[in-house]
Amino acid sequence: MRGKSAKKRKVEEDAVYGSILVTKMINKVMQDGKKSVAEKIVYEVMNNLEKDSKKKPLVVLEKAIENVKPRLEVRARRVGGVNYQVPVPVSEERQLALALKWIINGARERRKKEEFVVALVSELKDALKNTGYAFKKKEDTHKMAESNKAFAHFQW
Repeated sequence: MRGKSAKKRKVEEDAVYGSILVTKMINKVMQDGKKSVAEKIVYEVMNNLEKDSKKKPLVVLEKAIENVKPRLEVRARRVGGVNYQVPVPVSEERQLALALKWIINGARERRKKEEFVVALVSELKDALKNTGYAFKKKEDTHKMAESNKAFAHFQW
């Protein structure tokens, strides 16, 4: 590793829900620095979730993200001139970042067929039911880690 590692920036709570999770979602949805557009999208998604599930949207969002968070992932390690895929546990911050990224990428994949807000709501509902793009991505990550369990002793 070269130089100093970047300092963690503190994320402010969003104005409507008072949640850091919603702010992080807004930041992941944002493209080209258009935060107000991203806020409108996320708040519309939250309203749709509330209408559809008749539960608090923050609870639904947290549950969906919890279902998609990966516990293990593989990292490449070079040992004796050979690269091994070594399974390592995922930190809590990275779990959240990956879950949000996978959900939003899944919605962007669906976007070819439908509007982004609708696609994001659909992806979150699928995550609740343990289906969809984001959940499949988590399962693939876990399968990869499971199949490379033999190399776990290279972990350091």
